Amino acid sequence: MASFPDYDKYDGLGLAALVKRGDASARDLLEEAILRTETIDPKINAVVMKHYDEARAQVARGLPEGPFSGVPFLLKDLHLLLEGTVTTFGSALFEGNKADHNSTLTERYLKAGLVIFGKTNSPEFGLAGTTEPRLYGPTRNPWNLDRSPGGSSGGAAAAVAAGILPFANASDGGGSIRIPAAACGLFGLKPTRGRTPMGPDRGEGWAGLSISHVVSRTVRDSAAALDATAGDAPGDPYAAPAPARPFLQEVGARPGRLRIAFTTRRSDGSQCHPDVVAAVMEAAALCETLGHHVGEAAPPLVREEISKHQATIVGANIALTFRQRAAALGREVTQNDVEHITWLIARAAEARNSADYAEATLFIHRLGRQIAAFQENYDVLLAPTLGVPPIPLGALNMMTEDVGEYMRVSYEYMPGTAIANMTGQPSMSVPLHWNAAGLPVGTMFTGRFGDEATLFRLAAQLEEARPWAERRPAL
Repeated sequence: MASFPDYDKYDGLGLAALVKRGDASARDLLEEAILRTETIDPKINAVVMKHYDEARAQVARGLPEGPFSGVPFLLKDLHLLLEGTVTTFGSALFEGNKADHNSTLTERYLKAGLVIFGKTNSPEFGLAGTTEPRLYGPTRNPWNLDRSPGGSSGGAAAAVAAGILPFANASDGGGSIRIPAAACGLFGLKPTRGRTPMGPDRGEGWAGLSISHVVSRTVRDSAAALDATAGDAPGDPYAAPAPARPFLQEVGARPGRLRIAFTTRRSDGSQCHPDVVAAVMEAAALCETLGHHVGEAAPPLVREEISKHQATIVGANIALTFRQRAAALGREVTQNDVEHITWLIARAAEARNSADYAEATLFIHRLGRQIAAFQENYDVLLAPTLGVPPIPLGALNMMTEDVGEYMRVSYEYMPGTAIANMTGQPSMSVPLHWNAAGLPVGTMFTGRFGDEATLFRLAAQLEEARPWAERRPAL
């Protein structure tokens, strides 16, 4: 298949080093990524927009001397804009929505030398923990084509896991970096609230719940990508605390003896799937072997309160999206424009008021203080990323009429990723375990607010002890 057979033996920094040394050109890497997309993507449906001509023109114009100069890259089809190309948010409501400017984060990717050759599949408005939009159809998990790659960055994770590229843009408003990383056997870090910019069109995503970064095969690519994109832009409403040094310098630095609390349970106290429990216990044992102090503990949480206030914030933002799109189209948004669950979320928002929204933001800030108090005694919290192994496609159907069943499956599947979105803490899914069926089962480590450094040190230590990057699905 490959004209560059060693392409997927390198991570992003490795490919950039080849270009810098003259052992490969940016055009070589781009054509290899395109070849792999055309060969592999028909099996997984991860890349829903192909910007091949634009990427070739980008290379021909000359690339900046960034840390990833010449490395192929994909944007997620959600919120991020690339001038002259369409972003649909995974919804037919935004078909033909061509951007007349770049997002701030897109500008930073381009300045880093990344070559953007397409966009990846996302569920409608990023609302699902799977990637099966009505507009583009389902993305398939490269480890098992009948399984979900997770969501909402499922297209990004599937493309990386399948070897199309070493890392890709992703975003996380309730787990959408960590969920697909766990389902696809990748490393996925959700940064601290305010670490990467949301401008120029937004100051924050979902009241600060949502933030963008990447899914990657290696820890160092994630760290280097965050170095290239972190920091507030003029006019941003707030910023994350400045790091002491570049994140890439944390990779390989010893983390010291960390105090790690772990749990295998959901927030309601129920036990997760046995494969998930095994993954957490294996991770806890590995951390102990590496010299860390590990003990079973978890902050007290009320599932119903978390779900209620998350729904208020997300629903208000979806309702606003409908209002803005209606103004742009010159007509009302109808039920036929969007998927059924999306429609119900927007309609439910109409039954709430501004005081409900204020109460929800108060709750997430109070939750942040509660978790911060708990973490005075622990450097890191270890928990399941997902409550069950990767679910079958169709298990979370956004067109279903059975809302109760949809919510039941959602909670069983995604029991705790949204907590770090509410508190703003950095949180990562690490691929340390595969079950007997050959499916990846990620484990989640959450650090203190602003402390990605500790997570990168720990992740690199885990990666060194249990290398995962060479483990690939057989497509």
